[in-house]
Amino acid sequence: MRLKQQYKQEVIPKLKEQFGHTNTHEIPTFQKVTVNIGLGKGVQDAKYLETAERTLRRITGQKPIKTLARKSISNFKIREGNVVGMVVTLRGAKMWDFLEKLIRVSLPRTRDFRGLSPTSFDGQGNYSIGFREHIAFPEIRSDEVEAIHGVQVTIGMNARRREEAHALLKTIGFPLKET
Repeated sequence: MRLKQQYKQEVIPKLKEQFGHTNTHEIPTFQKVTVNIGLGKGVQDAKYLETAERTLRRITGQKPIKTLARKSISNFKIREGNVVGMVVTLRGAKMWDFLEKLIRVSLPRTRDFRGLSPTSFDGQGNYSIGFREHIAFPEIRSDEVEAIHGVQVTIGMNARRREEAHALLKTIGFPLKET
């Protein structure tokens, strides 16, 4: 929970001063973290599905929800109702623990890491990070890996403007590249 304390003691005063807010509740904060695995070519393989589920459980500490295809796409051999991905949503204490692990352990362990792109914000105040290899997370031991797959992490914030969301991530310690 050190990251949450850092947010309260350091980030809130800095952002208040930077953006001229008078009320603490105007400062952007983290609302949720969504960790997602798209199965891609492994849709047909039950073993791959099981491996992806086990990976998400280890990384997040929660049971993933399977996402189903809404419609059939014959070119990709997907039928309506097939499992095409898995997702876990973290809130509260688990979210803060995951963010701390992400900043301090997982991102530095990423191969050829040169900082996060400052353009990965969407219009609703979310920031997305894609990992090509799930072995960047400390819970995954490289000697146990059966198949390497990607992981998508989306950080949901209640920032009103892109500048506020960028400042929140930068101030709390995310290694964003300079624009």
